[in-house]
Amino acid sequence: MRVLGIETSCDETSAAIVEEGGDESRPWRVRSNVVASQVEIHRAWGGIVPELSARQHIRDICGVVERAVEDAGPAVAGERPYDLIAVTQGPGLVGSLLVGLSFAKALAWSRGVPFVPVHHLAGHIESLVLEGGEMPLPAIVLVVSGGHTSLYRVGAPGAYERLGRTRDDAAGEAYDKVAKLLGLGYPGGPVIDRLAADGDDRAVPLPKTRLTHPDRNAPDLPGRRDFSFSGLKTSVARQVTLRRTALGLAADAALPPAEVRDVCASFQRVVTESLLDALFDAARTLGARSVGIAGGVSANSRLRRDAVTRGAAAGLPVFVPHISLSTDNAAMIAAAGIRAYRAGRRGAWGVNAEASLALEQA
Repeated sequence: MRVLGIETSCDETSAAIVEEGGDESRPWRVRSNVVASQVEIHRAWGGIVPELSARQHIRDICGVVERAVEDAGPAVAGERPYDLIAVTQGPGLVGSLLVGLSFAKALAWSRGVPFVPVHHLAGHIESLVLEGGEMPLPAIVLVVSGGHTSLYRVGAPGAYERLGRTRDDAAGEAYDKVAKLLGLGYPGGPVIDRLAADGDDRAVPLPKTRLTHPDRNAPDLPGRRDFSFSGLKTSVARQVTLRRTALGLAADAALPPAEVRDVCASFQRVVTESLLDALFDAARTLGARSVGIAGGVSANSRLRRDAVTRGAAAGLPVFVPHISLSTDNAAMIAAAGIRAYRAGRRGAWGVNAEASLALEQA
């Protein structure tokens, strides 16, 4: 089976062709994966503007889908280049989601092929399978990005049980806000990662959040671990103010480059430790056979390096996607679509975009 994936949940318009096949270690083959990024459009605003994002998806989606089919190669060309369409239903920006979902339904109708709506986070989890093959189960997977920081137990293929979530800011959102505080621009993750490499990660005293009360809106599950990054963000702001005062700088002045590198390194250390503490603690508590990290923040160099080190110490294989599959892309949506279709799920013509869709409801 060959699948066309379509992803428009936020600010990337993406289409991909993924097909079943290969060997047991890599069940799916990515034939093409085209991503049209909107980073330059939103950079001037310091973050994503939903209306601009939706309008750009409308401009890009036809060309992106055509390019994905072309890039898949001559073997895909013909009257039926794909047997199934998988499209992101949610969560995400509702205007952006509607562009992709409406396009997918129209294309499925005109082509006479079925379609399946997919949860965005299921796509991120399945990106690990695209890159590394099937994970030994049960697995604990951390999905961490600009909009999400959640922990899942994967007990069987396609079965996702949420163990924890962020109580406030997502990790990627905290990166963007700290970068803005330091005058580093948008998006913040890549630039903080780069500057942190030359900084002292113990130079700035920053606390790790301690959550001392349970989440009243979530079940009390074994291995449950929640996250919080708003307090860390506030601590960074306080430290920046203290350093400006100590250096006799104005309240809005830029810190010297060495100070900025130290703040970046210290901030990144605390975020990484917070994420990996929860991931490996849940894996140990629940007897996981593997762990994974997916989502845009999984591209972070320290997070990847420290995860591999901890995995080796714990005797657990660590799965992370290729950098090209870390950020939002349609190949992961196609993979999750194959999983959902083989489990019997089908899309109804009346299905709508869901900005706050829970993975357990998908």
